[in-house]
Amino acid sequence: MSWPVIIILMLGLFALNMRLYVAIIAAVLAYFIFFSRFPDQIAIQRLIGASQNMSLLAIPFFILLGTLMEYTGVARRMLKVADLLVGKLTGGMALTNVMLSTLLGGVSASNLADCAMLTRMLVPEMERSGYNRAFAAAVTASGALITPIIPPGIALIIYALVADVSIGSMFMAGVVPGLLMSAMLMVTIYIVSKKRGYKPARETWPTRSETRRTLLDAWPVLVLIVSIIGGIRLNIFTPTEAGAVAVGVVLLIGFVIYREMRLGHVSHALTETFKSTASVMLVIMASSALAWILSLEQAAQQMAVYITSLTDNKYVFLLVINLLLLLLGMLVEGNAILIVLVPLMMPTVAHFGIDPVHFGIIVIVNLAVGCLTPPVGTVMLLVCNLAKVKIVDFLKQGAPLFLALLLALLLITFVPELSLLLVH
Repeated sequence: MSWPVIIILMLGLFALNMRLYVAIIAAVLAYFIFFSRFPDQIAIQRLIGASQNMSLLAIPFFILLGTLMEYTGVARRMLKVADLLVGKLTGGMALTNVMLSTLLGGVSASNLADCAMLTRMLVPEMERSGYNRAFAAAVTASGALITPIIPPGIALIIYALVADVSIGSMFMAGVVPGLLMSAMLMVTIYIVSKKRGYKPARETWPTRSETRRTLLDAWPVLVLIVSIIGGIRLNIFTPTEAGAVAVGVVLLIGFVIYREMRLGHVSHALTETFKSTASVMLVIMASSALAWILSLEQAAQQMAVYITSLTDNKYVFLLVINLLLLLLGMLVEGNAILIVLVPLMMPTVAHFGIDPVHFGIIVIVNLAVGCLTPPVGTVMLLVCNLAKVKIVDFLKQGAPLFLALLLALLLITFVPELSLLLVH
């Protein structure tokens, strides 16, 4: 029963704000030094061995894709498409904000990158249009939570590797829940806007000629989205190959079609990708070593026996897991929860007959919602910093949006068909 000790050690290091991979590696090394009879070289082998998985190639491709998107002019054109769809409705600019996050979610892998870009782009504009600044910040942050759910979110790839399920299945499973979250947020924004008297972003619905011009200008991006999701769904290429194809397409868009990208942009994007990939890979390598220890100690089986002794109802189990993840999400960084809890929960998930792909979406949506909650909500902190908004004001203005996300989470949890509709 040495595994609880290293878990407590790791959580303590998290609480001290130590980097995620450093805390996990410290726990792994502590196990080999104090509790294991295995030679220390095994720890190094466990760390390095995880990096040999060819599926990991999808991560740098999709990180590079999201980084390159910043320099293509895609966001500006997709903003016009979003305005075309919802700008005439009450609260049109706020609705456009969420719609843009949804459209970009299909081609960007980072909710933080999307959130930073949209905060700078839309929050000042929304404030000039009469919106409360804190509400504008909350709308932007809430919309950015859709990015990790809709493929190619990096969290989908990490869960697939940790839980040993198909990356392609996780990609397909995220589409409908992501769209559901978008719809729930937009309905809530519409109701709030009606009460507060926020006006539409445009006076009339777009004409046919305007619609035609806007869609013709944005067609390369729409092709990019369809090529990623449709190519994987039709088994034309693997998720890794989809990442490579998407990078090639976005370079074509940036250099040839829109002609807004420069070689310096590519150099900067590659540098950022190297840094981000190294960080993600260190976390994956460390988590793989930790998973090996938990497997060796039969921690997951012990956890499964304990949980099933408390309840034999899978719906009660799912409700408890949601409450646990939401609570932990307020205190611990999301990837840490995913890495530590998922390997422990999988035998229990199998016992209750829960589809591991469906369970993965539940976990990732919970972690996304956790990005809005203090004290470690990364998206919340980023938006409040960039928009110069107090956290108290952000939480007050964002309460209706948070409730909408919780309702979406309950639907995703107890209606598995929403996650599995496109998988099988």
